[in-house]
Amino acid sequence: MGKIAIVTDSNSGITQKEAKELGVHVLPMPFMIDGNVYYEDINLTIDEFFEKLENDCDISTSQPSPESVMNLWEELLKEHDEIIHIPMSSGLSGSCQTAIMLSDEYEGRVHVVNNQRISVTQRQSVIDAGILSERGMNGKEIKEYLENVKFDSSIYIMVDTLKYLKKGGRVTPAAAALGDLLKIKPVLQIQGGKLDAFAKVRTVRQAKSVMIKAIKEDMEKRFGGINPEKIHLQVAYTKNIENAKQFVDELKEEFPGFEVYMAPLSLSVSCHIGQGAIALACSKKV
Repeated sequence: MGKIAIVTDSNSGITQKEAKELGVHVLPMPFMIDGNVYYEDINLTIDEFFEKLENDCDISTSQPSPESVMNLWEELLKEHDEIIHIPMSSGLSGSCQTAIMLSDEYEGRVHVVNNQRISVTQRQSVIDAGILSERGMNGKEIKEYLENVKFDSSIYIMVDTLKYLKKGGRVTPAAAALGDLLKIKPVLQIQGGKLDAFAKVRTVRQAKSVMIKAIKEDMEKRFGGINPEKIHLQVAYTKNIENAKQFVDELKEEFPGFEVYMAPLSLSVSCHIGQGAIALACSKKV
């Protein structure tokens, strides 16, 4: 019997194909689109999602059903001693709290990690859980470790359009109209799970500069220095892969010696910020 199974959701950006390669299990996030339910990376591709978003379909996010979560857990517990379950940030969804309540039924065999991450930093937590398991930690120890380092990551996101922030009520229609008129591109941040405003800029170049400066300050002040041996550097994007690739090249010059992981931003975040966004993230290594 294998010792520990690792479960996450598709907000981590881990595809079903990559999950098999990593030896982990990914719950697809459900979306309600014009009255129909779709599941990320099951019957809803990234291209299909953005086509529906741009066509102004009625899109709302949801969380995996308790039944789907428990069915997966019960199947895994037939062959594993414990489960580490790493959902998206509790600051952005109720799915973490739901999973914590459901785990009470499993007599300490299911450990739900509330480390308040999403997208590339959530993905890193999943990989870190695997590393810690290989080092011999049990489920309780892995959960405690990941929750203790939950603030050892940062994400900054440049938003290309205010349309979806306005639609979601995060900015007023008047502010969105003024922002569009002035061609303002807000830079948002995710620290500890909450999506907050960070800066306002006028160009993509300025946004990149702001994000790079912010990440460098985080590395120096919070993460022990700009050191590729100690810190992961990551880029996420929404429907602008060429811009993201260019940004990666720029980052390799700004951060010599760093590998830069790149992936699409998870659809639950993309839903609220739209196409053309680009994010810069970092997290401390185990």
